Amino acid sequence: MAITTTGTLGRSSDTLVIKRMATRQLKWQLAKVVEIRKETPTVKSFILDVPDWTTHLAGQHVDVRLMAADGYQAQRSYSIASPPEVTHLMLTVERIEDGEVSPYLTDELRVGDRIELRGPIGGYFVWNAFDEKNDDSPLFLVAGGSGVVPLMAMIRHRAASGKKVPTRLLYSSAYQEEIIYRQELDHISANDSSLRVIYTLTKRQPLNWQGYGRRIDRPMLADTIWQPAEKPRAFTCGPTILVETVANCLQELGYKPESIKTERFGPTGG
Repeated sequence: MAITTTGTLGRSSDTLVIKRMATRQLKWQLAKVVEIRKETPTVKSFILDVPDWTTHLAGQHVDVRLMAADGYQAQRSYSIASPPEVTHLMLTVERIEDGEVSPYLTDELRVGDRIELRGPIGGYFVWNAFDEKNDDSPLFLVAGGSGVVPLMAMIRHRAASGKKVPTRLLYSSAYQEEIIYRQELDHISANDSSLRVIYTLTKRQPLNWQGYGRRIDRPMLADTIWQPAEKPRAFTCGPTILVETVANCLQELGYKPESIKTERFGPTGG
């Protein structure tokens, strides 16, 4: 999974945090797997103990590097799923058929194993609940598939911080069983009226399904967005076609371009 962000660097306090991290983000270090969680049939979360880890911002990612016995290396970027408030780092990985890295991580990695990573990386696609310039503007989060991972870090950070920033998550999956973090998302939203989670399933909907049943489009966004007058901030992550559709439609619906942050997956070997 390659990660691409567009736009300019975010708020000034985020910039300062990134500058403090700059000396560390190129350092490779060993992370120990302390727990593995099966999220969906093709997705697992890895909880890692990283001895030299300091902190990160919700939305950042790390590079993971694997090395074969013959010296061949493969490297991929994975969004951080855990909030800054917790001790262990969580990476959530979707298995990509014929991939070089994700099949090893999801099929072979075991508790007690170690992997190389470096980070945190990225200063644009981030949200900091404690930013002094944070005016508590509503958050509109839009995810496709495993693009929910950095947005989940934001939702977890929001919950851990105690900040009741009005938030909506619009999350697109192909099938119900492929919804990542479904139980946790439902639990958080059921106990927090300021967080609303809206699902859409693009390929098959079960009987009595209450969400949408198509790809995200302009009418769906018009039904679910915060109105531009509320000065919301939007974050969208997922496959390129989804991200571009969302960004374009939000601008057509009155969102200012600078209020929309995007991150997309590139066609790597997985």
